[in-house]
Amino acid sequence: MGKKITIYDLAKKLNVSPATVSRSLNDHPSISKKTKEKIIDAAKSLGYRTNKFAANLSQQKSNTIGVIVPRLNSNFMSTVLAGIEKVANDVGYNLIISQSLESAEKEVLNAKTLYDSGVDALMISLAYGTENFDHLTTFIDRKIPLLFFDRVFDLPNCPTILIDNEAAGYEATEHLINQGCTNILHIAGGLKRNVYCQRFKGYKRALEKYGITFKEDNLVEVDLDLSRVPEVITHIKESDPKIDGLFVANDTFAVHCIKELKKEGYNIPQDIKVMGFNNDPVSEVISPNLSTMDYPGYKMGVLAGQSIIGHLNGAINLQSANQITLRHTLIIRESTQK
Repeated sequence: MGKKITIYDLAKKLNVSPATVSRSLNDHPSISKKTKEKIIDAAKSLGYRTNKFAANLSQQKSNTIGVIVPRLNSNFMSTVLAGIEKVANDVGYNLIISQSLESAEKEVLNAKTLYDSGVDALMISLAYGTENFDHLTTFIDRKIPLLFFDRVFDLPNCPTILIDNEAAGYEATEHLINQGCTNILHIAGGLKRNVYCQRFKGYKRALEKYGITFKEDNLVEVDLDLSRVPEVITHIKESDPKIDGLFVANDTFAVHCIKELKKEGYNIPQDIKVMGFNNDPVSEVISPNLSTMDYPGYKMGVLAGQSIIGHLNGAINLQSANQITLRHTLIIRESTQK
């Protein structure tokens, strides 16, 4: 890689001061048009690149927002990011996006990198393993806006955007019960995270409402890694009495469960009814189509972006907000119909 060209290199080549180069590149009125053109031409030919963070240092503003997500290969997270990016780009902000890969240690490193990069704000959806939040208090202490979405935690002056996961878990389970299921297995993500913990609470509340006793064996807590699907299928095959309903915390895992159950000779929904969560496109590709809960990721991203940028521009005060709850919708398809 070649040496990075600086304003000092340009100044030396053109026999002018670094200040003259800087003012020319920033179109300062004190520099003649002829000098500006000469310096700009030289900058282009030598491959000079403007350092936006340095250029905005005097304003203490980078026009850049940091985003940390658990994984980029999630359809839900992709739609959230698309919503954030649409809002940010429309008003001249850029995003620096990083993924924790469900690692608390990587999340800490990502947060430090974004802080050191001078981002104006941070939006984050937490990794499975995050239990300590010291890496985020730096932003709070420096009054850098911090917003949680989807996987959230209650920190002072940090708003959250999510759905009512407990209500959604209740409705998903209630639908299975109304379809005749009496022995429903729940496949949860890591229960340390609010989204999975609250969906599980909703599941248990629905069982209680309809007089169905919760059994510890009917909760399988996984990280929703597809390598653990065989473990779930074995659990279903060995269950006595037989499992007749399956409520899975995301669509991708649910779809792979359907594929493997069909290989084992199960008829869906006759033998076992399957409910997913998120309304990912894959839910309409699998046969039978997957019943699911619509989680409006794009709308969440738009709202998150609008909230952060509104705060940065002085239009709203995020610190006065607490929790913004979006509406979820039950979508009934073939996988749970009688």
